[in-house]
Amino acid sequence: SPDFSVRAFYIYPMNIEEIYSRFLEHPSISTDSRNVLPNSLFFALKGPSFNGNSYAAEALDKGAAYAVVDEARFATNDRTLLVPNVLKCLQDLATHHRRQSKATLIALTGSNGKTTTKELISRVLERTFKTQATVGNLNNHIGVALTLLQIRKDTEMMVVEMGANHQKEIAFLCALAEPDYGYITNFGKAHLEGFGGLEGVIIGKSEMYDYLMAEGKTVFLNADDPIQRKKLESYVNKVGFSTSDPGYFRIENQGADPFVTLRAEDTAIETSLSGGYNFSNCAAALLIGKYFNVPLSEIRIAIESYIPENNRSQLLRIGSLDILLDAYNANPSSMSAALEHLKALDAPKKLAILGDMFELGADSASEHQLIAEQAAGLNLDNLMLVGKAFFATTAEAQKFKTFEALVEFLESSPIKGSGTLLIKASRGMALERLVNYL
Repeated sequence: SPDFSVRAFYIYPMNIEEIYSRFLEHPSISTDSRNVLPNSLFFALKGPSFNGNSYAAEALDKGAAYAVVDEARFATNDRTLLVPNVLKCLQDLATHHRRQSKATLIALTGSNGKTTTKELISRVLERTFKTQATVGNLNNHIGVALTLLQIRKDTEMMVVEMGANHQKEIAFLCALAEPDYGYITNFGKAHLEGFGGLEGVIIGKSEMYDYLMAEGKTVFLNADDPIQRKKLESYVNKVGFSTSDPGYFRIENQGADPFVTLRAEDTAIETSLSGGYNFSNCAAALLIGKYFNVPLSEIRIAIESYIPENNRSQLLRIGSLDILLDAYNANPSSMSAALEHLKALDAPKKLAILGDMFELGADSASEHQLIAEQAAGLNLDNLMLVGKAFFATTAEAQKFKTFEALVEFLESSPIKGSGTLLIKASRGMALERLVNYL
């Protein structure tokens, strides 16, 4: 009636096409009412201790164009969009947007080295293509969706990192992102609690293989990894690298003292990555670049220009002490590899400060004991172990139950002289704080 001024708004669940039309008008996403992007779509996600629906009005007040909610009582005006489930809507929207794009999507997962490999691959590809990649480590069921929604119209290559701490998660993320290609960095002793042991890790990470093979897509592999070779033994659509097998693209490992150096064809690449375990990460980026016809000279520039940060394989110098700072995360496989790298280095003095590894479940005590014994067996000039799990081991080392106890010791007995110090632990230990005390 012309006598009434009533603004219509949706009081029934909207379908994905309706939500997508709003997204095309406002192609940025907010999920935290404390940091709302202007004119974005705010998705009112729920968590164990919060209900995003409660913050929808606040998000709108702070500049969001629309708020997507899944409880009708919060759909109070024409800027609140009601859906059956906010999280599923976000994921469905991401898949729908991905399907509108012509970008080639490369997915990668693995126990160690995912983020470094993702950065290397994207830097190589962007030498020739308009390339996007996962920002930081947004690699879970929310992060992958947010990554897909960042794909632009002109994007030619999209590199998407996928993380998991239990089985069926990689399968879900592949169904969400629908990758054209995939690569698994390795299979290691990470998230043993959620996967139920190393065999569970192999099954869980291999869900990427299962998806790609079922779709007839191409798989990239490290042909020197026996697990990868066995898993892909009978699969035709595979492209790999190897240090020795002539059936694959040959990449020579020229060592890592202190930085990884590799050679392909007639080109040597000298990286800024410490740790021999980073060879395969660099080799994967090289292989994928070659596959997509990026000139080898451009691949070399991309890999050599990559400088690690965020406490991943960083080499710092404090006075005459070289510090291998690899404190972003740790598990038994990456810890063991880091110790082997330290052993192989030519240094006047070798030291290590190792912190607890998390999410190992029932295997925690035995895995910490194995790493402690490995470290003690290197006969380092000094070995310091910090955290409750390492404190409980029986290896010969200086042990500290807490970070504060370690700091107190270092302040009274500072490390002197030249040498190389490895600092490695799980993220929760935050051992990068030691740099300030050193």
